[in-house]
Amino acid sequence: MVEVRKKDGESIESLIRRFSKRVQQSGVLIRAKKSRFKESEKNRREQRDDAIRRQKIREKKEYLRKIGKLDDFENARFKTSRGRPNR
Repeated sequence: MVEVRKKDGESIESLIRRFSKRVQQSGVLIRAKKSRFKESEKNRREQRDDAIRRQKIREKKEYLRKIGKLDDFENARFKTSRGRPNR
């Protein structure tokens, strides 16, 4: 628990600033945010499938880099048409 006491002549703004700084340094917010959307651990099959997917993406990027089309591949993911991603 983070505790901050008001010093003599200290303004409310500086008290709040000091409190916020201590909360950030203590890591309370980070722990709370991590536990908010707790994900269950993946089983071995899911871990393997994810590793295979990452490997395929890595190979595709390497291939595109070799043939000189990596810029087109990366930019296509972020271009939008009327707020929707291009397909």
